[in-house]
Amino acid sequence: MNKEWSELNKIMQAQIKKKDTYKMGIDTLLSLRSQLMQTLVSFKEELCREDFNAIPFINADGYHSKTIAYSIWHIFRIEDIVMHTVIDEDEQVFFAGNYQERINSPIITTGNELIKQQIADFSKQLNLEELYSYIFEVRESTEKMLEQLSYDELKRKIPEERKGYLESLNVVKDTEQAIWLIDYWCNKDIRGLIQMPFSRHWIMHTEACLRIKNKIHS
Repeated sequence: MNKEWSELNKIMQAQIKKKDTYKMGIDTLLSLRSQLMQTLVSFKEELCREDFNAIPFINADGYHSKTIAYSIWHIFRIEDIVMHTVIDEDEQVFFAGNYQERINSPIITTGNELIKQQIADFSKQLNLEELYSYIFEVRESTEKMLEQLSYDELKRKIPEERKGYLESLNVVKDTEQAIWLIDYWCNKDIRGLIQMPFSRHWIMHTEACLRIKNKIHS
């Protein structure tokens, strides 16, 4: 794991546990996310379109067995779903901005159900310009919420009925690879969701993207 990202993540987790350092913790989180976003944006500047669809570790286990395009989609579909449906119960950026059509995506889900060549085929269909517009908008909406969040709200649990609402939106596929996500998110409090997916999830997939990039250009 990238030492600097790992260290920032560790500091942030310690800071948000205490009321007197909580606001510093949110600032640390925003700083971490800013660094990760810079890395994701650098791909757009440094890679050609085909590189985003490349799947050099197709038979591996782990986050690097995907494509860069898929990884970017996946990070931000999950964040959008968790932020707007699980936490705030308002409309996802994806639907409000008509992003399925704009990105030209065949799916509205997190993509967990896709495997191997399906991931590469999915990646080829995406409009990268619109995908990047989407991720900027999701990041902005999440960070607006994080800046307004009080320390006391961190212990807020997700209501049980939110699971049914999530299922009704069909944004998590009803397959073994994906359906566990609903319980996973809804059984956490807000602090747990900040730790995963708003920080660690970004790190793991961004590092996987760097590994893919290095393999393609080795």
